[in-house]
Amino acid sequence: MKKKKNRPIEIELINYGKYSEWDRANESLPKFIELTNTIEAELGVEFGMIVEIKKARGRYLEFEIDHPPFKDAKGNTEPPFTGTFRVKHNPFQFFLGDTIWDPVEDKKGYWKLSILLDDQVLITKTINLI
Repeated sequence: MKKKKNRPIEIELINYGKYSEWDRANESLPKFIELTNTIEAELGVEFGMIVEIKKARGRYLEFEIDHPPFKDAKGNTEPPFTGTFRVKHNPFQFFLGDTIWDPVEDKKGYWKLSILLDDQVLITKTINLI
């Protein structure tokens, strides 16, 4: 039996910047507010990017959010946030981002948001929190 070759995934940046508060328990995406690479670091501000993924239904992709060095509750520097998600349908829109929490000061700097397949970057966006 011949192995089925996976089609190349298509991924497009829909928007990026500032968003409404995102309910992670809900499948709907946050509401887009402002297209920007620079976000004022204020408590509760949601930022990130929305992408549209095609030709990937049923596949699992990885994400990584590389952030400024800040400490966890034990005083250790937090590593980049990573995870996987399943592309549920075609086309599929996905929000990758975060919100600003206390203490705000150590969240300032460059946040690099990336979506990957087998450690290969498909798309990346950097947002500066000031």
